[in-house]
Amino acid sequence: MHYAYRFRLKPTAKQRELLDYHRDTCRQLYNHALNEFEQIPESAGTLNQRVRQVRDQLTDLKDWWDELNDLYSTVAQAAVMRIEDSIKALSELKERGYDVGSLNWKAPSDFRSFTYVQSGFEFDKKNGQTVLSLSKLVDIPIECHRQIPDEETVKEVTLKKEPTGEWYASFAVDDKEEPPKPSLEEIDADEMVGIDVGILKYAHDTDGTAVVSLDLAVERDRLEREQRNLSRKEHRSNNWEKQRQTVAECHQQIKRKRRDFLHKLSNYYAQEYELVAVEGLDVKDMLESPGNSRNTASAVWNTFTEMLEYKCEREGTYFVEVEPEGTTKECANCGVETDKPLWVREHSCPACGFEADRDANAAWNILLRGLSELGVGHSEDTPVETAFPTGTAVVPAKRVLEAGSPCLKEPPKAASRQG
Repeated sequence: MHYAYRFRLKPTAKQRELLDYHRDTCRQLYNHALNEFEQIPESAGTLNQRVRQVRDQLTDLKDWWDELNDLYSTVAQAAVMRIEDSIKALSELKERGYDVGSLNWKAPSDFRSFTYVQSGFEFDKKNGQTVLSLSKLVDIPIECHRQIPDEETVKEVTLKKEPTGEWYASFAVDDKEEPPKPSLEEIDADEMVGIDVGILKYAHDTDGTAVVSLDLAVERDRLEREQRNLSRKEHRSNNWEKQRQTVAECHQQIKRKRRDFLHKLSNYYAQEYELVAVEGLDVKDMLESPGNSRNTASAVWNTFTEMLEYKCEREGTYFVEVEPEGTTKECANCGVETDKPLWVREHSCPACGFEADRDANAAWNILLRGLSELGVGHSEDTPVETAFPTGTAVVPAKRVLEAGSPCLKEPPKAASRQG
């Protein structure tokens, strides 16, 4: 199981220059290696073999390229092997239906990280503060807001510069032991949950909880103002660079708030339940549709699903994605399909008379499909035969305070109820 801990670095001005120097040297090495790689015919071997041919040239390169001697050996090797990772990433996008091109040379603003693999890094205490000691670099102060367990071995450290100018270090932990999952027969109905995601209500689950989407209107308004100010500056001037960093900080603030919300919400479901079912949405087609694409992009459902999947794996919780088509139309009580336009927010079945919130009905269908995919039949122990919730607890996004927050189970007085 792969896991990563991310901490913020606090380099001095001189250390920033040194970090930028190493980063740019890695960029130039990557560009040179990419040019060499493109000269090797595909018949010369597999992708990994061809990249390794380029990597094996590093010793000869150091004879005439003095800057490479300033890099730690694994850092230089990782910069070359990055070609293989990039090509694999492009192949995955192509398989998912995206139009992809080929790898290009990296400009200084496009190459923002370099990696120490296996060795060359360690934590240390100096002058009363924690520092990250890096070979052929310096001791950089680091903010450790949590501890990496002693039993876990750090495989690599990636140093990354954000567009705002901030530096972060990500510590990758490999082969982390995955906790055992309980048998499906032992899971009670109240330990299972189906989640329907949306725009206004970000998540509506089978326990009758609806979490409202995060409101980022104020942050977006500020971003638009700062972008207009940026367009008025002379390109590449000092004022333009200052304003560009301000715009980057606006983007960073939106990203942090969104990811904080998604981390807390996904952590809640992974910790509170033994089985989680979600719909596998094709966000690519949604983004290409003419309507509501901005809200769809802001919802980042794929990111939420990815977070939920690895956190369920970390907690020993079953995770299953189901086909989303028809989950809104089908009646969760009898299975009869009923067409409903988007503005109709209540489900009312003409066959059995069952009435529920539109999203709640979809969440139950998602859970039932998830149980079917896992091979769990309909019995008295499954939610199929139990009573549906009579109300919905609407929880504002800002009330998702921490992982496993009790306000999601028992809504506070500020939360409203809809019958």
